[in-house]
Amino acid sequence: MQIEDHCQKLGFRSWGWLKLHSVIPNPPWVCHKKHLSKEPVLVIMLPCTIPKRHVAVKYAQLLGYPETSLLICKVNRVRLDYGHMVNFVWTFNHIALLFSSRGGAHVALKIIKNVEKYKEAARLEINVLERINERDPENKNLCVRMFDWFDYHGHMCLSFELLALSTFDFLKENNYLPYSISQVRHMAYQICLAVKFLHDHKLTHTDLKPENILFVNSDFTITYNIEKKREERTVKSTAVRVVDFGSATFDHEHHSTIVSTRHYRAPEVILELGWSQPCDVWSIGCILFEYYLGFTLFQTHDNREHLAMMERILGPVPSRMIRKTRKQKYFYRGRLDWDENSSAGRYVRENCKPLRRYILSEAEEHHQLFDLIEAMLEYEPSKRITLAVALRHPFFQSPINANDQPPGKSWEGNRDISR
Repeated sequence: MQIEDHCQKLGFRSWGWLKLHSVIPNPPWVCHKKHLSKEPVLVIMLPCTIPKRHVAVKYAQLLGYPETSLLICKVNRVRLDYGHMVNFVWTFNHIALLFSSRGGAHVALKIIKNVEKYKEAARLEINVLERINERDPENKNLCVRMFDWFDYHGHMCLSFELLALSTFDFLKENNYLPYSISQVRHMAYQICLAVKFLHDHKLTHTDLKPENILFVNSDFTITYNIEKKREERTVKSTAVRVVDFGSATFDHEHHSTIVSTRHYRAPEVILELGWSQPCDVWSIGCILFEYYLGFTLFQTHDNREHLAMMERILGPVPSRMIRKTRKQKYFYRGRLDWDENSSAGRYVRENCKPLRRYILSEAEEHHQLFDLIEAMLEYEPSKRITLAVALRHPFFQSPINANDQPPGKSWEGNRDISR
């Protein structure tokens, strides 16, 4: 039976594809693998006939309930009158259904897989988000806003403000065309401000990456590049929010040995020397490089190669860190044990170069950006720049042209840096 026939038979009006890793082990519908790289799952919703302040999502097949099951979402602060699904996103452990209300409000509903380890992670995330809400009731510090949460038959459900594309997804859909220096400046300032707020409250995000920085609105303009024979997008507003607090850790809580997504992982994490807030600063440095160049700074999946890339780009790992690490297998006689004549060694030598050689322009603002990135990519966590100091960096003070005002003054002056 065709997918459209399934929709009509079950009385659904709208449907779409949601790509998931493992939310459903055996999806009930045929997978069109020639179009999708992941196993797809059909996501459908009921006609909008549910009473006010309720949104019903028919997701029996999706989450393993009988066909008659409905998810009723009650949100205290946002009216979801006659809501309808407008989009969907995915990750390995949850589904996010996005709704718009009759009154124009938008909400993202994140449904956690009914597996204990994911539910426990959701509880920890809820705790963090509630603490953030308490300490920032007006949402001035640019962390995603959680409106409400509830448990439905073992599924933790969280409702959030509805945001747009991630900064990574926009980059990807734009053929990895880098952001402009002014766009990098505005996004960098907001990220530093948001994460400084976390650090001030003894919290470490631990999983900062372009995928976890979302645009508030990812509308764009299009121009045609005659030389490259392709269309290029420019996002209209670079207002962003920091999201995904599922791995966020308070200072007093247990610190997992390994944190952060590989490409944004700090050296103290790789060397198992212990970590705290400075590991977020390292991640931000990697993010800013990626925004500026359009590609990942440390493109690897191996610890030894990762360290070799760091040495090629940033210089030798400090001897103190080498002496203290338990990972002595990566070193020999106080130096990184790395064969530069191997295929991996040639790859690193040919694809990595000293950090400053990546600068695209001799203009002062470009050098200021790399001065900031260099300070964020300091090996020693104790010597790494703090975000309080970073926010006062010259990169955030100097105008780009006559029409621009110094970001540090204009943004802080009216506190409306998110618009």
